[in-house]
Amino acid sequence: MPSLDRRRFLRDAAATTALVSAGGLAAGVATPAQAAPTTTAPAPTARRKGAVSFRWWGTAGWRVDIGDRTVLVDPFLSRIDTGLFTGAFKTDTPLTVRTDVIDPRVDRAMTVLVTHTHWDHFMDVPYIAERTGARVFGTLTAYHLGLAYGLPSTQLSAVKGGEVLDFGDHSVEVVGSLHSRNPSYSVAFPGVRVTQPPQPATIADLPEGDTLGYLLRVDSGPSVYFTGASDVAERNLTGLAPDVAMVAMQSATTTGDYLPRLLAGLDYPKVVVPVHYDNFETALQNPPAVAPTDRTRLNEMIAAVRRISPRSRVLVPEYETAYHF
Repeated sequence: MPSLDRRRFLRDAAATTALVSAGGLAAGVATPAQAAPTTTAPAPTARRKGAVSFRWWGTAGWRVDIGDRTVLVDPFLSRIDTGLFTGAFKTDTPLTVRTDVIDPRVDRAMTVLVTHTHWDHFMDVPYIAERTGARVFGTLTAYHLGLAYGLPSTQLSAVKGGEVLDFGDHSVEVVGSLHSRNPSYSVAFPGVRVTQPPQPATIADLPEGDTLGYLLRVDSGPSVYFTGASDVAERNLTGLAPDVAMVAMQSATTTGDYLPRLLAGLDYPKVVVPVHYDNFETALQNPPAVAPTDRTRLNEMIAAVRRISPRSRVLVPEYETAYHF
């Protein structure tokens, strides 16, 4: 078991009554691709000023409702077929925004937080920002891509890590991070955009563009860390100590000690939520589709989290289920 310092002990003691809940009901430790049980007593709400819910939209995407305000993280709902999961990956796949899927789910948004600009994180962002008027936060690449899609510069905020943004009832701390690497130690579609490019047409036109993490702190509520890719610059995590961590699953083992470094850097969160484990080219319906090899990786990830951080609860989310922390 990892050693526990005084700050960790006090945080755990203060959170002993905080339960993960789905749909307002307390949850036990979830098993892979299962919704949280709903057979125990209602979760206490004293830690929250208002309703705070977290809904997973697949990949690394989240809708967070804080009272009457909505924060989106990497909202990718179109889930277009690129052949990635069938072994016939087409880098020239057209970027086709599925407004029929997006519109019923995105009625409002105040801010959109972009971890990086690969298609399965950024593709739907310009449409959502235009539809809702949401302010988009992301790297300089995200800024220039936003301009390429015709978003006004006044709606785009370039960040790089270290910024703490105050929104009144919640704050967002931007954290410099890293993108995972494939078995060849490479990143798909590497590169950044330092000037406005032509409007992207295919998935290859959306490069990684550097990677960020975000720490969301809700007043009288949870602090939650969002990752968008499975690598970590652990020195940037010092002092964050979130209650909850949304952790992207590795698809390769080329990043050394990913989970040990991430969990230690985050001071062993109370709750760990695996994300980016699903087949995100299938319909957004439960149970989430998981490729056989990814199912094995997911089970290995859950076992590793429990071994590295036995105090952490592991919650494997289902799509569009309202979780409360």
